[in-house]
Amino acid sequence: MQNWKEDSIWYELSLNTIYNMDCIEWMKLIPDGSIDAIITSPPYNIWKEYNEDIDIGNFIRKWVKKIKKDGIFIRQVGNRIEKWFIEPIDISTHSIFKEEWFSLVNRIVWSFWHGLHAKKRLSGRYEVVCIYTRNNNYTFNLDDIRIPQKYPNKRHYKWPKKWQLSGNPLWKNPWDVWDISNIKNNHPEKTSHPCQFPEQLINKLLLWFTNEWDIILDPFIWSWTTAIACINTNRNFIWFELDEWYRNIATKRIQDRLSDNTLF
Repeated sequence: MQNWKEDSIWYELSLNTIYNMDCIEWMKLIPDGSIDAIITSPPYNIWKEYNEDIDIGNFIRKWVKKIKKDGIFIRQVGNRIEKWFIEPIDISTHSIFKEEWFSLVNRIVWSFWHGLHAKKRLSGRYEVVCIYTRNNNYTFNLDDIRIPQKYPNKRHYKWPKKWQLSGNPLWKNPWDVWDISNIKNNHPEKTSHPCQFPEQLINKLLLWFTNEWDIILDPFIWSWTTAIACINTNRNFIWFELDEWYRNIATKRIQDRLSDNTLF
């Protein structure tokens, strides 16, 4: 990969490296204010052996200290089902970010067509992506993700702009509802991980809210889609996976992507 950073940023950790460590231990090695962006999907209804007792609120409070002053916290979550009723995970933890002086920039609804069918309510076909930051100086690369105008040749019909194009020639700002296919059986990105989000979703978020060679951290990497998206978009990553099974899957997936010469 061209221009890929290999320099060590801390005494004990290097960029673009997979570490087989417990997340509580690795957090002690990362200096406060050293990460450009955290982008993650914390565990819920995942059935992994070691995630049942995770206190997400406690982790959020520790994670946010690692982000730079103008950095971004991107969190992709769905709903937790408790005794047939829905608990929106992003809403239940929103107050924790406010306590840590983070504000919500965007709440993106990610909609998809495939999933489990409910029996006594509408079937769930969406999850959300919440983007938090401390101030208004965060990265926002709008031109990298603009979408075509619905009517690209539409023109003003009154003076003084009569006959001029009425839409932005650079295309328009996308809205906060994204229709992106989720990862199910026979999907080309599918791994053995049960809850895998698509590369397209993370690619867009990285292009929008980070810059090339920024340092991206995902505390719960699992299927390693975030690492693959970093390779796709020339971002640096540092990640940890305690489960050796998922770490082996991730290693092979990254090696396969790096060997694909059509990407760069």
